[in-house]
Amino acid sequence: MRVRRNLQKTHLTRPKKGGSRKLRRQREQKKRLVALGMDESVVARMTAREVLTKLKHPMKVAKEFGGE
Repeated sequence: MRVRRNLQKTHLTRPKKGGSRKLRRQREQKKRLVALGMDESVVARMTAREVLTKLKHPMKVAKEFGGE
């Protein structure tokens, strides 16, 4: 009986990502782009996917926008 109880899995699904945590991550990513030298108004109009693709190559962004 004990072995069977150990083999039964109660949690079969992964927890879902919460909306508030997702929004927090997106805000932090936009702040990183602004810190790299991009204009805040340009970053505000970007989609989440565009922000992620820019953050994949931060040195290019810094060089392009004249950041630090």
